[in-house]
Amino acid sequence: MTGIRLTAPAPGWAIDADVVVVGSGVAGLTAALRCAAAGLDTVVVTKARLDDGSTRWAQGGIAAALGEGDTPEQHLDDTLVAGAGLCDEEAVRTLVTEGPDAVRRLITTGAHFDTTDSGDIALTREGGHHRRRIAHAGGDATGAEISRALVEAVREAALHTIENALVLDLLTDAEGRTAGVSLHVMGEGQHDGVGAVRAPSVVLATGGMGQVFSATTNPSVSTGDGVALALRAGAEVSDLEFVQFHPTVLFLGADSEGQQPLVSEAVRGEGAHLVDADGVRFMLGQHELAELAPRDIVAKGITRRMHEKGAEHMYLDARHFGAAMWEQRFPTILTACRVHGIDPVTEPIPVAPAAHYASGGVRTDLRGRTTVPGLYACGEVACTGVHGANRLASNSLLEGLVFAERIAADIAEVRPPRTPPAEASRDADDLTPLLAPEARTAIQRTMTRGAGVLRSAGSLATAAGELEALHREAAADAEADGAKTVVPGVDAWEVTNLLLVSRVLVAAAREREETRGCHWREDRPDRDDAHGRRHLVVRIGPDRTPVVNRTQTAAFPPVRPSD
Repeated sequence: MTGIRLTAPAPGWAIDADVVVVGSGVAGLTAALRCAAAGLDTVVVTKARLDDGSTRWAQGGIAAALGEGDTPEQHLDDTLVAGAGLCDEEAVRTLVTEGPDAVRRLITTGAHFDTTDSGDIALTREGGHHRRRIAHAGGDATGAEISRALVEAVREAALHTIENALVLDLLTDAEGRTAGVSLHVMGEGQHDGVGAVRAPSVVLATGGMGQVFSATTNPSVSTGDGVALALRAGAEVSDLEFVQFHPTVLFLGADSEGQQPLVSEAVRGEGAHLVDADGVRFMLGQHELAELAPRDIVAKGITRRMHEKGAEHMYLDARHFGAAMWEQRFPTILTACRVHGIDPVTEPIPVAPAAHYASGGVRTDLRGRTTVPGLYACGEVACTGVHGANRLASNSLLEGLVFAERIAADIAEVRPPRTPPAEASRDADDLTPLLAPEARTAIQRTMTRGAGVLRSAGSLATAAGELEALHREAAADAEADGAKTVVPGVDAWEVTNLLLVSRVLVAAAREREETRGCHWREDRPDRDDAHGRRHLVVRIGPDRTPVVNRTQTAAFPPVRPSD
């Protein structure tokens, strides 16, 4: 344990439970429902409303070997290829083997997927998949349908939920074991201000950290809070350098910032073409699957062509779909395009890569256990080993589903006793100085310039220097007599979390001196299997400096010494 915490008031209220799940996407709500079904007193904490997480933004679908002729083995092969040599094969095998039944249980929970005329689940293809195995709902509203079904199930089960709550730090007992979380409720519901949920099992399902970049497909709540909490608690994170940039995000202008509209990979799966301003299909010849190559390859292909042409974006041409197909299969995307003055029925869609998905995160084993006893993680916040250096399209919802079920099974089997949290230190040395909210833009621009799609030793060194300067400035202000201190609050806590995860991401990216998966080093364009087929495991030292360790093999070390 590090003892490091955010600067925040002491909890003014507390409730007790067996399990607290932080996050309300597919991973969090699945874990909560399974824990409750096992008779565990379960509390769900979510940063906004129950249905406001990243899951509802997922357009393409959920991948599983559900179609005739498809097998888990084929799904495994496609996942391993996309992961560029860094997938944990046992984790992938768990995912693809347990995935089909997990999807069927999701349907039993109430999720309605699109079907064919014969009543079978309709399946499509996306990048990196050699078969149609993507189940979708509402055309391109899969995440929204899954979120609806799970939220309804949670409400029907009358689970205790705390909405509009930002998780702050992990609570631990006298033995250093998990004892709950501190959190801040933003002025709504039966609890206000900083409080605590005391529980011997904590499940992090907080989603991604796309807001470290200027332009992202992630919602505004995706500020890396779960990864930051885990780091402060002494947990290990891994593969954080592998940030997937979605190749086809609606281009709204070079200065556009914040959440950007996604143009699902399923559009290419149904036959859309990537073209430049002259109408040339530039992905032909770059990969056997052309536009349906794994995302890192397509993102690089688009970026490379943009540089060659001196252009700010490329185009996705699906005019040949016709109005009826657009309206039936991709109504959400059609509406988003038209809102921004583009009609994909009659004109190509301007697209460019934007930050989309964190393939790495808090390191777990196959039961979702982290390196901190009692702390679990699932979904995008976790690094299970499934994604390796690059996530295969539509494996994310499946990973959240499968590993959430495994976490619930482990907690139900162990049923750890409730123990009181130890008294938190009020020593200033243990408190993380807060950044002013206006530092958020500076962090995002630093990360976009230095650690975006294209990286180099120079760009990463500059980014590291700028981030370290922000860190030192906050520390100096906190120690200076008479200095204006930052008032604790949601904006300050979020930007402080963003700085921590940015520093760790850049530290790992500097250490990985090769190009692999979605980590693209301009100065190191080749893959180096002799030295690079290793994981980078990072923790925060007592001095708050990222400590990066390279594994000895492509396999993860156990999360527990006795494993």
